[in-house]
Amino acid sequence: MTQPTQIAKIFSLKRIALMIGILIVVFFVWRVWQGPVVDTYRVVEQPLIQNVVATGRIISTSRAQIGAEITGVVLERHVTEGDHVEPGELLITLRAEDLAARVREAEAALQQLQTSRRPQAMAALKQSQAQLEQTLREAKRRRDLYKTESISKEIYEKAEQALTLAQASEEQSKLLSESLKPGASEELILVERLNAAQAALARTEIKSQVAGVVLTRDVVPGDVVQPGRLLIEIAKDGTTEVLIPVDERNLGVLALGQPARCIADAYPNRVFEAKINFIAPTVDPQRGTVDVRLTVDPEPDFLLQDMTVTATIQTNKRDAAITLSNDLIKEPQNGKGVVWLVRDGTVTAQKVTLGLRGLSATEITEGIQPGDLVVLSAKAKLGERVRSKNVD
Repeated sequence: MTQPTQIAKIFSLKRIALMIGILIVVFFVWRVWQGPVVDTYRVVEQPLIQNVVATGRIISTSRAQIGAEITGVVLERHVTEGDHVEPGELLITLRAEDLAARVREAEAALQQLQTSRRPQAMAALKQSQAQLEQTLREAKRRRDLYKTESISKEIYEKAEQALTLAQASEEQSKLLSESLKPGASEELILVERLNAAQAALARTEIKSQVAGVVLTRDVVPGDVVQPGRLLIEIAKDGTTEVLIPVDERNLGVLALGQPARCIADAYPNRVFEAKINFIAPTVDPQRGTVDVRLTVDPEPDFLLQDMTVTATIQTNKRDAAITLSNDLIKEPQNGKGVVWLVRDGTVTAQKVTLGLRGLSATEITEGIQPGDLVVLSAKAKLGERVRSKNVD
């Protein structure tokens, strides 16, 4: 190969290398002009559920507090915590010797009336009636004799006196017999006395008036109880509820009938359903909360009174909405916010209008559209040219 040819070849290679270098420099300058790579999220429509989460406890719709009506000593206690009782079931027995004696005394008095005093009164009435008839005949006979002056006035007056006594005796016997008749005043008094004694005796057997589960029992045999003292508390059968204090800031999104998914701390894998049936009309000024009650239906068999429960209340829902993570919305206030977008290769701030706000995402009702690129990188700067890297 001649020398000129070698020189031409070397010159050609240098030119190619120079061009490659220029291209590399241009490429790097172009990359620098484009800016750094930032992660972005392409906006799409998707379902959104707005929830309110709060922790509360299981309660019954009502509780019955059982006490004694009389002063007495506990003889027996027939139930304990957790027992299910029915109306009329015996709970506690008090010692009742004196009251039982009063019942026996009243029964004896009533029986004496029916089997002894009443028959005796009837017999005495018949006897006084017979005596009156005989005295009437004798008085008439002597009255006639006195008119003919066959007997003295003294004998006549004795006959009249005997008649008056016989009439008084018969009237007294009649009154006594009337008072001892079935259903008359004497029997009514004794029946009421017996009823009162039996009622007092019945109060020594403290029975349940409701169906439910025994929550507490505060007595043991030997305790002296007084009227008004709480002996047993029963949770009435009925709809079980969850009582939860909710932050007052969520009051505006709560409504009756909203569904909730509940999890008991003791059974984290057993979710049960409930719904709002009561929202308290007042706010607790100390805690800044409002009491909300949820009806549990159907009721799981593992729930116990005062069990701790976490409830997730669904307050609203969108089947399709533009949503962003709450972390991507800057300066959220009064339903407005700012979102950083990549537009024409530059980071820009876009004002948006907020809709439903969920636990992790918020609905955007105005300001961005499906397909917009939202900046995910915290290192991006407003006005900076960037290259977007879409992250699903």
